Amino acid sequence: MTAPLVSVSAPAGANPLVLLTGATGYVGGRLLESLQQQGYRVRCLARHPAMLETSVAPSTEVVAGDLLDRASLDAALRGVDAAYYLVHSMGSAGPFEETDREAAQNFADAAKAAKVGRIIFLGGLGREDTELSPHLRSRHEVGAILRESGVPVLEFRASVIIGSGSLSFEMIRGLVERLPVMTTPKWVHVPAQPIAIDDALQYLVAALRLPVSQYRVYEIGGADQVSYADLMLAYAKQRGLRRRLISVPVLSPRLSSLWLGLVTPLYARVGRKLIESIIHSTVVQDDSALEVFAVRPVGVDEAIRRAIAREEREFAATRWSDALSSSGAQETWAGVKFGSRLLDSRSVAVKASPDAAFAPIQRIGGDTGWYAWGWLWRVRGFLDLLAGGVGTRRGRRSPTKLRVGDTVDFWRVERIEPLLLRLRAEMRLPGRAWLEWEVSPAGSDAASSTITQTAIFDPVGVWGRAYWYALYPLHHLVFGGMLREIARAAEGSG
Repeated sequence: MTAPLVSVSAPAGANPLVLLTGATGYVGGRLLESLQQQGYRVRCLARHPAMLETSVAPSTEVVAGDLLDRASLDAALRGVDAAYYLVHSMGSAGPFEETDREAAQNFADAAKAAKVGRIIFLGGLGREDTELSPHLRSRHEVGAILRESGVPVLEFRASVIIGSGSLSFEMIRGLVERLPVMTTPKWVHVPAQPIAIDDALQYLVAALRLPVSQYRVYEIGGADQVSYADLMLAYAKQRGLRRRLISVPVLSPRLSSLWLGLVTPLYARVGRKLIESIIHSTVVQDDSALEVFAVRPVGVDEAIRRAIAREEREFAATRWSDALSSSGAQETWAGVKFGSRLLDSRSVAVKASPDAAFAPIQRIGGDTGWYAWGWLWRVRGFLDLLAGGVGTRRGRRSPTKLRVGDTVDFWRVERIEPLLLRLRAEMRLPGRAWLEWEVSPAGSDAASSTITQTAIFDPVGVWGRAYWYALYPLHHLVFGGMLREIARAAEGSG
């Protein structure tokens, strides 16, 4: 007997308390918006609650916690009716499978102890009876660990997600926009079943209304089965671009990932893990999700059309690189003793109001660039890519606005307030680094202000200090030139 379709209208009865993990990531950030718009009571678990300050509604609760810290999960799960598990460590450095395993086990144990009613998990498509990539294998393992808790678990398995700001869409756009002729390896022709981000979100929300007796693994995908080559040609067609693909048999996943790191916003570490998943077919084998849910996914052309329209209108509210794990940087530096912080601080007076002086600072990075010695910044980004870092391909979410957690090339916004911006470095360094700007009024003159720019470096041992002093002449040129050009831009806009 066919199960009744689950609609996407508002649920009847009491409003459940929903815990959302991964709210700072791509899918989680979009799901947060959907849940809030539909009136759900939402509680977000975040390692850095400040990153969600501009995203949550007044009724949404944000609690600090870390999936790798079992004790921090008890308060977050207390009283929760349903929990979304939308975290993974593919973008992180180190053994991501082990990290995912530990995080899932901690969450499963805490959910069981808190008597959570249900867990909804978004994993990856891939047949159990075939060889899987480390990423897909880990996704399946996480689902199994969550089910072993005894809490009812609904696991969605999806292939490529197409949406403005998604990992796969950024890769496709970067390749097609930059290269009129592309040499493509075999993995470009492996079949997949992409799903639009809107449809994935409909499934995730509808799962809250499905009886737990029907909770199991559901495979979800769009209306079309295509390859990445088909996706690139479909994107090119909608953009009015003529592109030619030439297949070559010699590009390994490692070589391909390095190439992606140079041409697209992806950096090699993430690109390699993505390609390792792409080389395996990810198509829906069991279409029972279409019988159980009232979601009717669109095809590839419509998914790409929506993504382009929203990207061009700068509606990429969340991006794959927003997640902290995407940088690969360690959150803690256990066992590492940093030396005294080294500073490069300089100030300049400008004939502009404080707001006008702060405006060019808010636009820094991305298409605006770094105001001075742009080619040196590009060289530094290229060297960072070669070292396995993030490079400068990530750009920024908005050309004029910043919020805590945003990426700005190989920096991330750590703090932003009226007239103050602090960026934390995510490039490969023998230590930790920050860039900070603060604008203050110049006495009683409302049309004058002072910009203070400070570069901070926290070195690791003697090599960290050697790195700082070896580059000091370049720092003098770059930081000095940057401040002068910011001042000039401020006075021009003022």
